[in-house]
Amino acid sequence: MTLGALQSGADAATDEALAQAVQQGSQTALHRLVMRHHAPLFGFLYRLTGGDRALAEDLVQETMVRLLRGIGSYDGQRPFKPWLYQIAVNTTRDHYKRADTRYTASENGEIALVAGPQRLETAVIHQETMQEALTAMAHLPPHQREALLLRYAEGLSLAEIADVLDVPVGTVKSRLSLALKRLREQLTVKT
Repeated sequence: MTLGALQSGADAATDEALAQAVQQGSQTALHRLVMRHHAPLFGFLYRLTGGDRALAEDLVQETMVRLLRGIGSYDGQRPFKPWLYQIAVNTTRDHYKRADTRYTASENGEIALVAGPQRLETAVIHQETMQEALTAMAHLPPHQREALLLRYAEGLSLAEIADVLDVPVGTVKSRLSLALKRLREQLTVKT
């Protein structure tokens, strides 16, 4: 894809085409990729870190830096989103492996009230339910939480999750099954 074609149809350009343009030095393509994926990636990392907004923001930034550093090794035949989320998962794992963060857990349970025409009671119930779900997810082992969020929050297929986590599809299915079972148990006990 030429730069002119990229600029004229940038909104319709696939992630893969944008990534290939970034490999050729296009700042416009990089900007579009970042703008397209920043918010969803933040949401994923926010949930993955148990609702720690500041940590999620830091991890998004680090993921984008790693994306830029590693863009030369990106294979345009591979779907971009699983490649990006693999970087994000590895960045998060690296963060938790460091000695200064290894044994800390987020106590921050910030959830914004749902905006819009909903009644206040509905928004408060939604916030409480989301807080309970985040708290329950925080008690899951990291490998189960990763699989759960990639599947249900990010909509990746089982094969894509297996690719992101570098495990067989059967392992992904097992992790999802165990995660859902543990969440049901934790949420049932609280109600």
